Amino acid sequence: MTKITTLILAKNEERNIVDCIKTVQFTDEILVIDDFSTDCTKSLAESMGARVIQHAMNGDWGGQQTFAIQNAKCEWVLFLDADERISESLAKEIREVVENNEQKSYWIRRENQFRHYRATHGTLRPDYVDRLFPAKDSYVEGYVHPKIVTPYPNEKLKNIMYHYTYDTWDQQLNKLNNYTRLAALKYKDKGKKCNFLLDIMLRPLWAFLKVYIINKGFLDGKMGWILATNHYFYTMNKYVKLYFLYRDPDGRL
Repeated sequence: MTKITTLILAKNEERNIVDCIKTVQFTDEILVIDDFSTDCTKSLAESMGARVIQHAMNGDWGGQQTFAIQNAKCEWVLFLDADERISESLAKEIREVVENNEQKSYWIRRENQFRHYRATHGTLRPDYVDRLFPAKDSYVEGYVHPKIVTPYPNEKLKNIMYHYTYDTWDQQLNKLNNYTRLAALKYKDKGKKCNFLLDIMLRPLWAFLKVYIINKGFLDGKMGWILATNHYFYTMNKYVKLYFLYRDPDGRL
């Protein structure tokens, strides 16, 4: 029988790791790549039967994912973030397609969830992510928004997984700060220029209008407005940081 390794990248995910692992017990191996967590992530994962390897990410998400693929013991790999959950129907579908062993890269529909609120438009509208594929000849490239590279044709699965994207606004804003920093560094490495008027003043406004009006974020009520506004600041901040990186290597003011 063809086997699956679930790959979970984690750092200080003690609030999520147990519930995440519970949803992938149908796979043959659960491998957690832990970025030297300072909480109980490692011990909790091991208590759930996961194999844990501690390996520093150093801001390179794609490199960490490639490291995970290289350390998987099974022919197929399933990537899952600690704040994601596989539905029972999706678990059954994954098992079926892997047992058929067609060499394909499968994309999964992801729906965002909150503990008390709901948002299904704008920045949190459902999306498809590439998560299930044969490990052979597969790797990941990119720092902030990495891309999985495989030689296999793409196909979409029918069932969904859930993404508990943020527990608190502190968590969301910390992520925004980290992602905008990495995005600015990536842009600078690629030589991308920054125009104050176009990129810092106008581009964030377009980003807001796109997710709030075109992507119908307004249908999510108050939450839709907040998320669209945060997307405005996300877009502005990554270009602000890029702008100042060109004036000082450390971005100092």
